Amino acid sequence: MPESSATELVHLDVGDAVATITLDSPHNRNALSRQLVAELFERLEAAAADETVRVVVIRSSGRVFCSGADLSEASTEGMEVGARRIVALQRLIVTMSKPVVVEVGGPVRAGGIGIVAAADIAVAAEDASFALTEVKLGLAAAIISLTVLHRMNSRAAALTTLGGEVFSGTDAAAYGLVTSAVPADRLTEEVAALCASLATGAPQGLRESKRILNASLVARIDAGGEEMAALSASLFASEEAKAAMTAFLTRTS
Repeated sequence: MPESSATELVHLDVGDAVATITLDSPHNRNALSRQLVAELFERLEAAAADETVRVVVIRSSGRVFCSGADLSEASTEGMEVGARRIVALQRLIVTMSKPVVVEVGGPVRAGGIGIVAAADIAVAAEDASFALTEVKLGLAAAIISLTVLHRMNSRAAALTTLGGEVFSGTDAAAYGLVTSAVPADRLTEEVAALCASLATGAPQGLRESKRILNASLVARIDAGGEEMAALSASLFASEEAKAAMTAFLTRTS
C-alpha cells in the first residue's frame, strides 16, 4: 500500500560535520515523487544553512537508490511541474556551497542518475546497476542530460542513452558517471573516509573551490534547463509514452 503523505520520505542526520540525507520511500523504490523531491529540497537547504555541516551525503535506506520519475504521477498528472522541479533539484546540488557526495549501493534508473551526476563526488558499489531507461518508454534523458552529459564521455553517453541497457558501477566509473566503484562490502566505509577527509576543508575553501569547479555546469543548466524541461513534459504527454508507461505500470503492479 502507498504510504500516506504524513510519512517522511527523506531523512536528515547531522554529525561530525557531515549531513547524511537518506531516501526512504520503499513503496515506489525511491521514485522522484512530488513529496520525495520536495523533502529532498528541504533537507538539502537545511544542510546548506547549518554552519556545522561541511559535507553532504545522499544515500538510500534500502537496496534501490532511486528508480527515476514517479511514473504513476507522471502518467496521470503529466510532468509540466515535475520536470522543472527536477531541473531545479540538480541545480541546487550543483550550486550548494558544500560538497555533495552520493553513495550508490544498488539500482539507480533514469531521473535518479541526474542526482548522481549533479553530485560533486559519486561512489558506487561495483555491482550497483544503472540504466537510462527513458528510450524504452518513448522518452528521452532530457532534464538529466544537463548533468549526465557533463560527466560521461560522449561514446558512453551515446551507448547508454540510445541503448537503455543496464550497466554496472564498475562501468559507470569507466564512463565518468561516478568517481569510483568499490566492492559492496566496503562502500559505506569508503564513503565515510572520503567525507571525513572532505570535512577537513575550510568552509571558504570548499565553497570557492566548488564554485570554480561547477561554473560551466551551472551555465549549462541555466542555458538549457527550460528547453529540456519543456521537451520532457511534451514527451511524457505523448500518446506513445503514455501507452508505454501504462504497459510498464501494469506489468509491475
